[in-house]
Order: sequence, then structure tokens, then C-alpha cells
Amino acid sequence: MKLLALSFLISLVLLFSGLYPEEARPRVREFGLKIGVMEPGPLNAITDVPGVRVGHKTLIQGDSIRTGVTAIIPHPGNVFQEKVPAGIYVANGYGKLTGYTQVEELGYLETPIILTNTLSVPEAASALIDYILSLPGNERVESVNPVVGETNDGWLNDIRARAVKKEHILEAIRAAAEGPVEEGAVGAGTGTTCFSFKGGIGTASRKLPANRGGWTVGLLVQTNFGGVLQIKGLQVEELLKKEAGTPAGPSALAGDGSCLIVVATDAPLDSRNLKRLAKRALLGIPRTGGYYSNGSGDYAIAFSTAPQVRLVHGDRSLTQKVELVRNEAMSALFQAAAEASEEAILNSLFKARTMTGKDGHRAEALPLEKLKSWLEKSGHE
Repeated sequence: MKLLALSFLISLVLLFSGLYPEEARPRVREFGLKIGVMEPGPLNAITDVPGVRVGHKTLIQGDSIRTGVTAIIPHPGNVFQEKVPAGIYVANGYGKLTGYTQVEELGYLETPIILTNTLSVPEAASALIDYILSLPGNERVESVNPVVGETNDGWLNDIRARAVKKEHILEAIRAAAEGPVEEGAVGAGTGTTCFSFKGGIGTASRKLPANRGGWTVGLLVQTNFGGVLQIKGLQVEELLKKEAGTPAGPSALAGDGSCLIVVATDAPLDSRNLKRLAKRALLGIPRTGGYYSNGSGDYAIAFSTAPQVRLVHGDRSLTQKVELVRNEAMSALFQAAAEASEEAILNSLFKARTMTGKDGHRAEALPLEKLKSWLEKSGHE
């Protein structure tokens, strides 16, 4: 009886702290919404791109630590020894994207990509360096360009506590796997908010038809930005104002926050066209109601996993012969990136559960039942 009473008490505590698991929340397509016209890959995730792996480390401690780490690994080999071409596009630069200038200058990525909170970027960069130096074959490496992105989760998370440590980054890397990607309030999205609701991690993909190359474009987003939420043209924020009580959370109209977007593709692209692809991935933000506000760090990082465009470390050849996608064939990839980005952002909202954190702040989950009713009345599907 004492054990049952204790179990009941713990359940009550979890329920009122906003951490008790709710019923499974659907992804956008499971909810009945189709975003765009192109078809997704089998998983509708960044891991539809062959070889790409994703790992999370979620930190929920006490009543004020709500943060974490997400690692994206481009291929199963040694990324430093087989660098992948990459491009970065900045919509608004209010952020701390470590490693940006070398990718911009040389056009290659030589480490996994780590996403975390703003004040944990130095710790994550240090852990990434440790990871790369520890890999077999890297014993003589003396320079590493770690790529770390962030959003500020300080509304729900005691960000000044700097709870993310090196071991957490390494755990996320070790946890990286192919297959379905966990979404919502996990990893680097544990403490984020989006459009006044609980934000988090989202992912989606698009598979090009054979006559357009048959390549896959996959995205992963860390959402922590504001604006006026819209879904397929329906201004959800406006509808909420008509309801009794608006959601708790940072003001949607303040707009500040950030969004990190990671784009992977198996299309053989160089850094120039990857930067162009990254630019189109950022279209998911305005499509869902964001507008790159003054205090929002909005970045997209795109890379290609195609083996023929990788740079082998230590190769002293004076030239490199590669086969690349022509500019004229890029439009389908651009459309894929824009559609997948919009859907990934919405997936981050649909999958995220209500959470209470620092100072009793509470971020409500997007109210899907109300949303379903509104969409039905407006004729959306």
C-alpha cells in the first residue's frame, strides 16, 4: 500500500509540474495535413538521406533545467578524414554559430553538427574537438573546425546554470542512429518555445521523382522563434485571440528567438549550390509565420553526403574531378527544401508536449483538438 501511495504521489507531482507524459501526439501528416506537393521519404525525416544519423541527449533536472543536445552526423565514417561539402546561409545573424567562417571559406564540414543552448556552445565545441581527436586515424590532427549551433532556451531553462557538459555532447554523438528521429521536447529542443507554444525538434524529408534526379532532401529544425503562427494559410494566432485566454509563453508578436535548420541531401552538390539550398530551407520560417526578427538567430546549414564530392583529408592532388548537379536542375531541390522545412517546423510544434520550467514558466503544447476544429471549419485538409 505504501508503494502504491508513493507512486500516486509521484504521478501527481509530475502531472502538475507539466512533465507527465501526455497521450502520443501526432506528426503533421498523422494529423491529416499534407504540406506541399512533393512526396516525403519513407521516414519523412533527415535520416531518409542514406548514412545520416541523429542523436539526442535530453536534460530535465529539478524544476529549472530544461535543455539538451542534438547531434547530426553526415555519414558513418570518419567525417574529418572524409569531409563533406557544406554551405551556410544566414537570414538574421543574432546567434552564435561556431565554425561558420571556415565552412564559408573552404566549403567543407569536418565534424558532426551539434545543436544546444546558447551558453553551452563553447562546451559543445570543446567536446566535438575531443571527439574528433579521439578517432582512429586522427592522431596527428592539429586543427579542427567544430560546427555548433544554438537557440536560447532561457525562458524554460536555467541557462546560466550551464547544465550541458562535455559528457552530454559525447552521449548525443554516441546515441546517433539511423531510422526514425524523436521529435518535440527532446535534445536541443527540450527547453525551446515557438510562436508562444512549446517548440522543439522537428524533421521532414522530400524524395524527388526519378526524372528530377531521384535524390532526397532531409531537414531537422530546432525551433525557438516567434511571429504569428499560420498553418496552410490559417492564422492560428488570430484564432487564439478569440479564445478565452491565450497560451502562456513569450509573446508571439515579440518575435525574438532563433531557428537552426540542418539540411542533408544525397544530391552531388558543391558548397555554392548547398548555400543556395540552405537559403531555400529558411523559407519554412516565413511560411509558418516567422519573419527573422531583430533578436532572432536564423541559420541553415546544408551538406551533401554524395561520396564523389567528399574531400579526402591528406590528398595532395592538385585537381579534383567531380560530377555535380547543374544549376538548371536545382529548382526541384529548392522546392523540396522549402516544403520539408515548413513541415519540420510544424512537426516540432505538433510533437512537443506542455512543459513547466524555470520560475514556474509554462509553455503550452499546440492545442491540436482546437486546431482540428478550426481547420475543418475553414475547409483545410
